[in-house]
Amino acid sequence: MSMPQPAAEGRSRGAVDLSIAPDKADDDGLDPMSDSRDLGPTGRPRRRIPEPPALDQHGPATVLAMCNQKGGVGKTTSTINLGAALAEYGRRVLLVDFDPQGALSVGLGVQPHQLDQTVYNVIMERSTGLQDVLLPTSVNGMDLLPSNIDLSAAEVQLVAEVGREQTLQRVLRPAMSEYDYVLVDCQPSLGLLTVNALSAADGVIIPLECEFFSLRGVALLIDTIEKVQERLNPDLEISGILATMFDPRTLHSREVMARVVEAFGEIVFDAVINRTVRFPETTVAGEPITRWAPRSAGAKSYRALAREVIAR
Repeated sequence: MSMPQPAAEGRSRGAVDLSIAPDKADDDGLDPMSDSRDLGPTGRPRRRIPEPPALDQHGPATVLAMCNQKGGVGKTTSTINLGAALAEYGRRVLLVDFDPQGALSVGLGVQPHQLDQTVYNVIMERSTGLQDVLLPTSVNGMDLLPSNIDLSAAEVQLVAEVGREQTLQRVLRPAMSEYDYVLVDCQPSLGLLTVNALSAADGVIIPLECEFFSLRGVALLIDTIEKVQERLNPDLEISGILATMFDPRTLHSREVMARVVEAFGEIVFDAVINRTVRFPETTVAGEPITRWAPRSAGAKSYRALAREVIAR
């Protein structure tokens, strides 16, 4: 399966044009469900994707790695809320916390330092299976494979292992028939743990903050994805680029959005995640925004993203 190519040749590798262009984004940018004929936040006509049909059976799972080596771009928030939105549409979802900081676990109300067993034990101990560590979440149909600081040791310990890049793939294999989606929240680096996630994944979702410096790091990430594709996982593809922390009131956000769409074309999701105070609230509550504020713009955006992910 070939990787989708950016719309403009050569612009995905650090050559993204950031010059000022006429603003094409609308100024509300809030409701991806809108049927209006104006342009959406991406500058493209709004496209309404219908709710996906119900499933007769579950599996095999599609594995999606939520990846960006830059921190604070919305990886964990997007993993939680995309997973919850997919579960709302009747999909069985497994969330994998693959970051030693354990932010995904915290965001779902789990205290990582209190856990006796985590994904680290599943990876490093043959006697520990997925079922020994899996935790249910407050969302029906969505489970969590938690993490804590112990996982930081795995990056060092795996170096001497045979097939070290395929360790996560091996761990997930028994669960593939039970879920429709496995979402892996990667750490903000391009180390061995992230390579493991990319080796196990069918696709990569790249959350991209609508800010100039976020664009500059995408080229390095795409280089890493291409190396994994060439050497470890030829079926890996970029599922989409997700614009996060978008503020339709600022010219800067709209300019960055225009450059992202110009550089990557249809790879960019129509769904755009706006900057809002609701997301920090959900972290404190330990619940997805689809449960904490189900009618909010953020919840609607992640439901729109879930429909796109299923449709793609």
